[in-house]
Amino acid sequence: MYEVPIVKRIRSWIEKISQGSIHDRFGQSKSKKAMKKSLSEAGSHLMTGTLNILLAELLFFPTGFITAVFLARKLGPEGYGLFALASWLIIWLEWSSTSLFTNTTIKFVREASDWRPVGNTVIRLYLIFALGISALLWILASPLAHMFHEPVMAKYLKIFAIEIPIFSLARAHRNILVGRGYYKEQARINSSRLIARLALIILFVEMGLSVKGAIMGSIGASVVELIICRLYIRPSLFSRSLFPLRHLWGFGVPLSLSAMSLRIFRLDLVALKALGATAAQAGFYGAALNLSIPPTIVSISLSPPLLSTLSNLLGNGEELKAKEIGRTAMRSVFWLVPFMTMTAGAAPEIVWLIFGEKYLPASPILVLLIFATLGLLMINLAIAILTASGKPGWTFLLTGPLVPLALIGHLILIPWLGGVGAAAVTTSFACLGALASVFAVYRIWRILPPIKTILKSIFCAGIALVLATLWPASGTILVFKLLVIITIILLTFLVLGEFTGNEIAWARSLIRFRSEDRPHS
Repeated sequence: MYEVPIVKRIRSWIEKISQGSIHDRFGQSKSKKAMKKSLSEAGSHLMTGTLNILLAELLFFPTGFITAVFLARKLGPEGYGLFALASWLIIWLEWSSTSLFTNTTIKFVREASDWRPVGNTVIRLYLIFALGISALLWILASPLAHMFHEPVMAKYLKIFAIEIPIFSLARAHRNILVGRGYYKEQARINSSRLIARLALIILFVEMGLSVKGAIMGSIGASVVELIICRLYIRPSLFSRSLFPLRHLWGFGVPLSLSAMSLRIFRLDLVALKALGATAAQAGFYGAALNLSIPPTIVSISLSPPLLSTLSNLLGNGEELKAKEIGRTAMRSVFWLVPFMTMTAGAAPEIVWLIFGEKYLPASPILVLLIFATLGLLMINLAIAILTASGKPGWTFLLTGPLVPLALIGHLILIPWLGGVGAAAVTTSFACLGALASVFAVYRIWRILPPIKTILKSIFCAGIALVLATLWPASGTILVFKLLVIITIILLTFLVLGEFTGNEIAWARSLIRFRSEDRPHS
């Protein structure tokens, strides 16, 4: 009997799964035992680490969204706008001070036979930078408040400045853990921080402390994070380190400039407020930023383990394996395109559900920003690959031009289009940087994301967009709608043969969370 090709393919796939075997790209079947042996240990380690961190970061959705909705409704657009602005500026400063040596720390710790000399030097370096930035923020709090036309911001920024050194020390500990390959510990620490942040913010705000209470809750979460970090690893702040600081500077300066460029590039909310936006308009933009987080979570989950894994492989002379893993990582970015398109198509409904009707002006901003974070994900993966390859200077060549381009774009579009203009600038240049990143990786490794993957991703994105826009939904029906679209996207990828045999085997093995996946120090 004749079968429709798609039905035949689904039936064939089900038979292969039920038999416990899959086919590799050459069509050669392998038994379950043989497949396990053929899996790359490095790739499996990377996938396990990424999954552990990703699952922890996914706590952002219940905790982060509950926090955002609680604050947005409790403080109103103006109060939430002030907190979002102060929080975004502090996050920018914190990540700027810590990302200066993030990739350098992971690479040197991974390659060192004894992590302690590197770790001790890194801890002191992070603390010195953080204290300097905290002091500078305290001094500039009043001028910044004047620039934002919000005098009360000075008080908020001074309180928030306390968090910077605490956050930086915790982040330094976490980078050392990633460098050593302890991804599960990293995941547990982040989970604890997110839960503590939600609980403390609600506690202090309900005590009547308003915006100050939200800030105190954030500081308390950083304290909890640092305490838990010290339970896992204890580099010394005071003992003399034998690792020369100049080694970190020599390799880390271009990476630091690259990280700083990306941080400055993401000052779109600050640029919007500085160019005349009201506190309420800043609140709309802050709401859209919170909803555009998903690709950022994937980047946080994938980039550090990718850098650690590639550094280890290249250090052992396994360049071909490193290239294959790097190519798969870049390819995975395109898997997210349909999900981001779904979010853009349902943006008004999502904003209404989470923040309420008065935040609907955030929906066109979200449509743009969701793709900006996707472009930044590709840039971060390329930076990890270039860093592991010993090309730190190339990272600044990718990110440095984004700053003046974004500045010019904001000066032109924000006075004209407001928040939509800021989002358009950020998205346009993030996608341009992503294209440049793909080209840079191709120049050094001669690898590209597969054309077939790109075409399949575009096809799935089209389906997602049609379903998201033509199927009106609200409330719990919207949640059901999004789950249906996500399922359709995954099944379409599967039917189109996007996932390789190794990837299916990895997914099946990772579900079990085997204890032997824990790395050795």
